[in-house]
Amino acid sequence: MHQVLFESPIGRLQLSIEDGHITKLKWTELSVEKAMPTDSELVKLATTQLHAYFLNVETDWSVPLARLGTEYQQRVWHYLQTIPVGETRTYSDVADALNSSARAVGNACRANPFVIIIPCHRVVSKTGLGGYDGQVDGNNIRIKQWLLEHERR
Repeated sequence: MHQVLFESPIGRLQLSIEDGHITKLKWTELSVEKAMPTDSELVKLATTQLHAYFLNVETDWSVPLARLGTEYQQRVWHYLQTIPVGETRTYSDVADALNSSARAVGNACRANPFVIIIPCHRVVSKTGLGGYDGQVDGNNIRIKQWLLEHERR
């Protein structure tokens, strides 16, 4: 497995790659020394697309993602990828579309291993931002706010 750190305008991302697929893209506090750099074509493609997202937002994600999660989580993640850039849906909206519950949608969002590529940040509560990456306050909420503002520009 290869791990690469990507410095974004809002924080450091850990990109993990195994067997020609991305297995994780998560916010991290890892230091640069702990990452294992690689110059593979997949790393180049992923970092190019991440740079494009942070510059332009309208990114056509074409990186191969490992097939992770339960069947239900995959259904939620697929739905999240249909939410247009600059728009949001509530947990209830997603649940209604998938004949599910808002809590189950929130749990699937929390389990998302591919932040930004699978835009769980576009899912909000009826009364506010809701959570992000398993947190309801702190740095992750600041990241969610930043991503939503970035996509609305």
